Amino acid sequence: MNHLTIELNNEIPPNLEELKKSASRTSNWRERLEAVEALGQYNDQQTINILTRMMSGDAVYPIQEAAYRKLRAFGEDVQLPPRKKGDLIKGAGKVFVRIKKSLPEGHTFEEFKEKLQKTRSDVYDTYEGDKGSDFDQWLETTWASLLKK
Repeated sequence: MNHLTIELNNEIPPNLEELKKSASRTSNWRERLEAVEALGQYNDQQTINILTRMMSGDAVYPIQEAAYRKLRAFGEDVQLPPRKKGDLIKGAGKVFVRIKKSLPEGHTFEEFKEKLQKTRSDVYDTYEGDKGSDFDQWLETTWASLLKK
């Protein structure tokens, strides 16, 4: 087994309240991921509680994985939850259909993507964070399938 020494702080982060807000910001997965990284520097019960909530409840799987890794580094006995199947946000499929129907006949994928980002940044952000570099291809495939309905 490889023993990696990690320098951890056993204090409460000085910016804990700010990190709590960042950890809960549903329309910014990057900010939540940064919060996981910052919280992972402090082995404190409050940070463990926040990371545990993020590991088990964040809609973006890479954030769940990052929180899991931080908790394991703290020595916590946690299990990574399985990746969600289907809608990451309840009713997301209906959101996609509503946005498609709100656009004029013959609209482009870029118009759909832009309207989704403007009107439902939480949905856009969650799927962008979860899909990573495959996001545009996934969203375009989803959009194309909506046009057939």
